[in-house]
Amino acid sequence: MESLGSMAKALNRPAVYLRGLQARFELPILGEAQYPDSYLGFLRTVMFLRMLNVSEETLRDLWRLEKKLLRLLNMDATGSKTWYLDACGQTAHSDSRLLLSNYDLGVKLPSGTLQLGLNFQSKLPEFFAGSEMGESAIRVLGDYLKLYARIQTGISAEAPLLRSAAGWSRRLK
Repeated sequence: MESLGSMAKALNRPAVYLRGLQARFELPILGEAQYPDSYLGFLRTVMFLRMLNVSEETLRDLWRLEKKLLRLLNMDATGSKTWYLDACGQTAHSDSRLLLSNYDLGVKLPSGTLQLGLNFQSKLPEFFAGSEMGESAIRVLGDYLKLYARIQTGISAEAPLLRSAAGWSRRLK
């Protein structure tokens, strides 16, 4: 378990900056030393993407899509306050994981397919199916993949410059 202070130190950012991220990404604020390691993993991912020049607005849009997709897949039924962060830090099957929440969808993401009909919750289903109410996990996944592709393109352009800057910074030591 982590505290806000230890996460701030690990990310080399002031705690007030992390509080701002918590507010803007609508993350739960937990008691002192009650943040799971996965919470730090999420914040680290956001910081890495920001360093690669992905705008915070784009990341928040991606985050909203990921949470919506996970809700449509009934992944929100675990009872955890941080259910959408609990997979952050996992490394296996990285090609089938969502970028921010790191949830493993079980299929390679560029495929644009899902195994529908999975139900991870024990509560009774709604009277109408989500698709009958206008919700579609496939549509949300399509929106997610479009935004993800834009982010990948930007990162591909930015990464060489960041690597050069890291190499250049060694001369300043």
